[in-house]
Amino acid sequence: MSFRADRHVHILIIGGGAIGTSVAYHLARDGAQDVLLVEKAMLTHGCTWHAAGLVGQLRGKRNLTRLMQNSVAVFDRLEEETGQHIAWKKVGSLRLAGSPERWSEIRRSMTQAKSFGVECYSLSADEAAARFPYIVKDGIEGAVFIPGDGYIDPYSLTMAYARGARTNGAKVEEGVTVEEIVIENRRAVGVVTNGGTISCDILVNCAGLWAKRVGEMAGVPLAAGVVEHQYFLTEKKLTLPPDLTTLRDPDNNFYLKPDTGSFAIGGWEDGTKGCWRGKPPIDFGRELFEPNWERLELFALPTATRIPALNEIGIQTVINGPIPVSFDGEPIMGLAPELDNFYVACGFTAGIAASGGAGLALSNLILHGDAGMDLWPFDVRRFGAVHAQGRYLEERAIEAYGAYYKVHWPGEEAQVVRGLRRSPLHDALAKNGAVFGSKFGWERPNWFAPKGSEGKDIPSFEGRPNWFDAVGEEVMAIRERAALIDQSSFSKFEISGHGALEAMQRIAANDLSGPPGKAVYTQLCNERGGIEADVTIVHISDDLLYLITGSGFGVRDGNWVSRHLPDGISLRDVTNRFATLNVCGPHARDILQSVSDDDLSNGAFPFLAARWIEIGAATALAVRIGYVGELGYELYIDQEYAAHVYDTLKAAGEPFGIADAGYRAIDAARMEKGYLYWSGDITPDYNPYEAGLGFCVALNKGDFVGREALAAIKAEGVKRKLVSYTVEGFAPFHGGEAVLLDGKVVGSTASTGYGYTLGKTIAFGYLPAEIAGSENFEIEAFGRVYRARRGPRSLYDPKLERLKA
Repeated sequence: MSFRADRHVHILIIGGGAIGTSVAYHLARDGAQDVLLVEKAMLTHGCTWHAAGLVGQLRGKRNLTRLMQNSVAVFDRLEEETGQHIAWKKVGSLRLAGSPERWSEIRRSMTQAKSFGVECYSLSADEAAARFPYIVKDGIEGAVFIPGDGYIDPYSLTMAYARGARTNGAKVEEGVTVEEIVIENRRAVGVVTNGGTISCDILVNCAGLWAKRVGEMAGVPLAAGVVEHQYFLTEKKLTLPPDLTTLRDPDNNFYLKPDTGSFAIGGWEDGTKGCWRGKPPIDFGRELFEPNWERLELFALPTATRIPALNEIGIQTVINGPIPVSFDGEPIMGLAPELDNFYVACGFTAGIAASGGAGLALSNLILHGDAGMDLWPFDVRRFGAVHAQGRYLEERAIEAYGAYYKVHWPGEEAQVVRGLRRSPLHDALAKNGAVFGSKFGWERPNWFAPKGSEGKDIPSFEGRPNWFDAVGEEVMAIRERAALIDQSSFSKFEISGHGALEAMQRIAANDLSGPPGKAVYTQLCNERGGIEADVTIVHISDDLLYLITGSGFGVRDGNWVSRHLPDGISLRDVTNRFATLNVCGPHARDILQSVSDDDLSNGAFPFLAARWIEIGAATALAVRIGYVGELGYELYIDQEYAAHVYDTLKAAGEPFGIADAGYRAIDAARMEKGYLYWSGDITPDYNPYEAGLGFCVALNKGDFVGREALAAIKAEGVKRKLVSYTVEGFAPFHGGEAVLLDGKVVGSTASTGYGYTLGKTIAFGYLPAEIAGSENFEIEAFGRVYRARRGPRSLYDPKLERLKA
């Protein structure tokens, strides 16, 4: 029975904070008709009203920075456009480094800023004190000043968004509480409110603190947590210059905003309190919690050390209120995979600063199907239902909150709630010295600590981390002998039903035709030719295929495929059915053949072949493919037999010097081979021809998603190309470094790593096509410029002789 409503709107937005009103404003401004925003209380009454309002643009990834840059662009024009005063104070931001490690982190971010186009300046301690004369200079290693930052009044900003939305035809209604969401055939068809029922074509969840609860009404699990956050206002006893910059001192764990005769000061202390497992009561209103003085001291006392004037003035007000913090501390945006018309924009810890860019991006996504940038670091599909589990989410949100101002080391791993998902090989690998990382809840071996060494990460910005040599030994085993790699966390999908092959032919860019028993590497592209996924498809029969993708991409890639499959074809997640074990290296065939009666010779089992074979007393689907550029086999084994297969291969490989290897060795080996990583080297912002993946595009196979755009791109030629760079020896690259030609920034690095076989540091990055043929470049890192040579994409075994041996 169809839902019958009192009234109908085209787009219904739930939540009247800065994010919700920004979405409404941008939708209406772009011409959307019949937009309605409903707020259960009054605008700003969630957490917007008590936000501090600092605006900072620089983030660790390009598109996150672009989102913040877009916000500043909105702030710059919003007041004039709407006539609503927003108190936008573009006074800049000053960030201090109180330790060598912090100064390395800041200098890295400054190099990224150069490649991102963010104006910033390196300052000495004296120069920092000149910009903010209230600080003491003791212990300051350096500072960075970003003139485009500042602070804004959250209430006035929200009212400006609302006014702009109304001016462009949208409606905003306060006092309307959504009590139920009606779902029919994968669509949110309407809502039941305290004032009647409303049907809609598109529903947008911008409910802030209540986003997780609203998601549950729609059957959408969201990893949107809520924690307590405190800041305080000093007594109004200061005479401050009107252009005084904002201040951040992460080593002393505080931020500061000038106010009228006072400072607003907050921090990100460890051990904050999680709230309601992410689900505040619906009737929670414009309320605050009692101050927690013990936690307040954790940032208030260090602040007074840096700013002695605070010892002479008191605290006037303490604000202790709930704020959103997602599972990983980043916002959650996009079209929810469970429904076809339910969009989300929630989990914004820095929601005021991000509101302009977030509203623009989500509006673009809703109206045009394209956010204007790759939003993967924010994408709702980076999470699954496991991340929304109440206790798991709360513990990780508390950790993410407390880490906000901690030094973020390259390759850092979460520490709380570990060991949730474990492969059948976990205990055996742990005994062999595995040092695990976490991906989508899985424990995965990053590297193996040699006997007698400490099995934990000791990272570095500018030097070699403690695992550097151990990973080198693993790479040498892969290149010279043989290695076993537990890849059980790979996301695996079964695609079945009459016509499954034909259906996937219309989704994949590569050609899947031909007889069964093979694997095909392919991209899944959108209508613009952008790369939505980078996967392997295993053709078992015309009615049964397996799709293999990365551990963290399963929700996203599975959702993309399911949205394009015709009726009658099913997609089933079989990740937990199969363990995955990769045996690779020049002796991989010898080892596997010694424990199998199946013919594994190159003629009988060539590169990209896939078939069921016996291994010891078990059976596995063997696929002759891999991600390290050597002869190898990915073995898909029913979970209960995985330990037996591992033990069998380990024993058989002992005469050949077989070794365990982890994901850091995979990454080093794939960089040498020129294999790409989705979300780093390739995204929806790029197409296969730009990325050098044109060999995976079968324009002559018939129609498929993106074919028309890809044909036009090939005919016209690309405007940029992905290239590889090498630097002799070790260079401290982590991605995002500026690439220079004749002293001018021409690009930035994407993936980076050390090539142990080559003895060189490797980086990938895009260049304008007209200069992509040049050979001599420079890459800037930590204030130093490194000579870099542009080379072929595949630096190791470019003719595939070892891979196809």
